[in-house]
Amino acid sequence: MHEDGFFGRTEWSAAGRALPGQDVSGDRAVALDTGGNGVLFAVLDGLGHGTAAAEAAERAVTVLTENRGEPLDVLMVLCHRAMADTRGAAVSLALMSDGDTLHWLGVGNVESRLLAAGPAGPETRATMLLTGGIVGYRLPTHLQPQTVPMRPGDLLLMATDGIVTVGPEAIDLGRPTTAITADLLARDAKDTDDALVLAARYRGELP
Repeated sequence: MHEDGFFGRTEWSAAGRALPGQDVSGDRAVALDTGGNGVLFAVLDGLGHGTAAAEAAERAVTVLTENRGEPLDVLMVLCHRAMADTRGAAVSLALMSDGDTLHWLGVGNVESRLLAAGPAGPETRATMLLTGGIVGYRLPTHLQPQTVPMRPGDLLLMATDGIVTVGPEAIDLGRPTTAITADLLARDAKDTDDALVLAARYRGELP
């Protein structure tokens, strides 16, 4: 699975594949224009793998698509309710608003980082604080989105646990997001799980 596109000056790409030997993946990526308050990205990892995991993740995709303008904590609760009779999923949400602010919220183990160019090469500017739980089964009592400032050129990376730890090592921030996600999937996907990685970069205001 490979998807990519632009929302204004925001470039994004997602690459994923099912557990080897399986026909469907329980990992899903979402990229949505919220129609006024920014661009919403999400990575969903249905518990386990196979058809049941895919069904759980697809429920969340539908909820996010139909309610994209809601706050992140509300979206998480809506996903939780929609997946109540499924095996559940890990869910991480990221909203790029007004080009210079990132709001994010995660329940489960979908890792998210904001990478930036540093003096010695790419470096991690921020890491999403994940809350334990399974959306659809056990949701934390308090859901508090975090806010991180962004600069043009910063790269948001989101990955399921089917990808070996995502970090700045061996990432060329100058490459298109399509190349970054394809390389990470080919190099760092585990053979024991579904795998998916999403990258999004805000390129700055038009001159």
